[in-house]
Amino acid sequence: MLSVTFLLLGMLFTARGTGAQLVTQPDSHINVSEGNRLELRCNYSYGGSVYLFWYVQYPSQGLQFLLKYLSGPTRVKGIKGFEAEFKNDENSFHLMKASAHWSDSAKYFCALCDTVPESAGGTEQKPSQTL
Repeated sequence: MLSVTFLLLGMLFTARGTGAQLVTQPDSHINVSEGNRLELRCNYSYGGSVYLFWYVQYPSQGLQFLLKYLSGPTRVKGIKGFEAEFKNDENSFHLMKASAHWSDSAKYFCALCDTVPESAGGTEQKPSQTL
C-alpha cells in the first residue's frame, strides 16, 4: 500500500485590525496510507471574527485554493474531495478527506484573515485566459 506524505505550513493574512493572530498546524509532516481517512489540523488564536482558508501546493506548482470559511454552515466542501470544519469553541479549522490518494501528496497551508478581502472570491486562483 502506498503512503501519502503531507507537509503542513501555516500562513497568516492580515488585511486590517489590531488583534494578535496566530495560526498553527501542529503536525509539520504526516504520512497516511492510500485509501485511509486524512485529517490535517489547523488551530488559530484570535478574539474577533475570522475568515479561514486552506491552500495546497503540489510539487513544482504554485499555491492552489482548496476551500474557505467565511460564515454560515461550519462544515465546508472544497475541491478534490476535501472538506473542513470550523469549530469556533475549539479555535480549529481541520481539513479532511475520506480517502487519501497518492496524488494528494503536497504542502498544505491553513490561513486566517481578520477581514474579508474586497471580493471573497479574490482569494481563489482562477485560470488565466489567452486571447
